[in-house]
Amino acid sequence: MSRPTVYKPAVYKHFHRIAWLAVALALTVIVFGSFVRLSNAGLSCPDWPTCYGRAAWPTAANQAIDHAATAIRPVEPHKAWREQFHRMIAGLLGVLVLTLALLSARKRRYGVLQIIAAAALVALAIPLYMRGEHGIASGLAIIGEAILLFAALRWSNLDLARASALTLAVIIFQALLGMWTVTWLLKPIVVMGHLLGGLLTFSLLIWIAWRATHLPIRLADATRLRRWLIVTLVLLAVQIALGGWVSANYAALACANDFPKCVGQWWPPHDFREGFVLWRGIGVDYEGGVLDGASRIAIQLAHRMMAVVAFAALIATAVRLLRTPGLRGWGTLLALLACAQVALGIANVVLSLPLQVAVAHNAGAALLLFVLISLLARLRTIDQ
Repeated sequence: MSRPTVYKPAVYKHFHRIAWLAVALALTVIVFGSFVRLSNAGLSCPDWPTCYGRAAWPTAANQAIDHAATAIRPVEPHKAWREQFHRMIAGLLGVLVLTLALLSARKRRYGVLQIIAAAALVALAIPLYMRGEHGIASGLAIIGEAILLFAALRWSNLDLARASALTLAVIIFQALLGMWTVTWLLKPIVVMGHLLGGLLTFSLLIWIAWRATHLPIRLADATRLRRWLIVTLVLLAVQIALGGWVSANYAALACANDFPKCVGQWWPPHDFREGFVLWRGIGVDYEGGVLDGASRIAIQLAHRMMAVVAFAALIATAVRLLRTPGLRGWGTLLALLACAQVALGIANVVLSLPLQVAVAHNAGAALLLFVLISLLARLRTIDQ
């Protein structure tokens, strides 16, 4: 009987360890980022990438009294450290992703040169942006992104070069979204995009880490199970996007503390058209939200209705995993996380959005992604 063909990525011997470290740090960045956003510290450093001109942050109001950023927002040291520390750990994550991209591209012709060139262009754009030369800075960042995307399209994934280059491109764009989150005053589409970008980075790193670790799960019906997992992942992604839109528009308590009803009604007055306008003007301070009650109710209703669909898909997938030998542990974990996520969502409403519960709700979404992406990365057919 012939043995199955083994497709094992040809990567640097410690590549998987660096990848798993990046996964852990990405989760930390996501959870701490939700803490920053939900504690209303997202604009506590009005300038970028410094904080009132400092590499760290001012520990007292009089340390930034002469800085131009004080005209935008008074110094709040108890919040400023949160925003700047979040930027620091996100920057460290960027260094790890850059390392993965360099290691995976080292055997490609001009591979390392392309990665270094893209990173150098982005690095050069930062001081230009700080000097107010926004057009040139944006142009350099776009060229850097184009180099990475072109490389990802040309390279295969035998050594995880394509996935690593794409992840670096995503995290650079994620940094731009972080900048726009501040400079565009918490514009909802940017805030939601920043959340989704962080989760996309996390998902790509999970996939890379499992592939580099090479612990396949071989099943005869792996192809059908993968299709099931992909559908569930898409539905979960839609629900996460809606959750991000709820948060970005400060609509978490649009129904007051009422559940399962909303302001005492099953179908209260709402405005879906206004609630889902994605692009609004620049220059408006969106902190606290700008939508009326009916628009926020529409956003909350959409999130609740999609939650039912996503929860049903997650439980159905968990049941399928429980019936598959070798995957019962994953099925149990998925079911427990899905139930916990629903419970946390309800608690957010009933308890008026406690910070700890809201942060845990964000972490729960990331952990659900971890389970689904892990299975997609590891599943193989018998002959693979």
